[in-house]
Amino acid sequence: MNKEKLRFSHIGIPTADRELPIYAEGIKVHLNNFADEAYNVEWLRFEPGSPLPEILKTTAHVAYEVDDLDEALQGEKVIVAPFEGGPNLTCAFIEADGYAVELMKRG
Repeated sequence: MNKEKLRFSHIGIPTADRELPIYAEGIKVHLNNFADEAYNVEWLRFEPGSPLPEILKTTAHVAYEVDDLDEALQGEKVIVAPFEGGPNLTCAFIEADGYAVELMKRG
């Protein structure tokens, strides 16, 4: 991926003890809206049985916006296929050098 095409969005940090306002039932995770946080931190509290990869449950991830998600995923180790992350937002996760990266496309 050409890093000039990446725009920082947020960092996601797993937590075990925060009360979080949003619940994503399909993936069994409680989270907050990172855009409401001073430093764009997305807190994630996973419930037992969450289908997301262990790497997302146990380590922080960094997220970037891209103009072309298909192009950004080419040649990468995709660990979560593209999914609707909200209105006009498509997200996917890759593994790069042992850590998770979220790639997001608006529109």
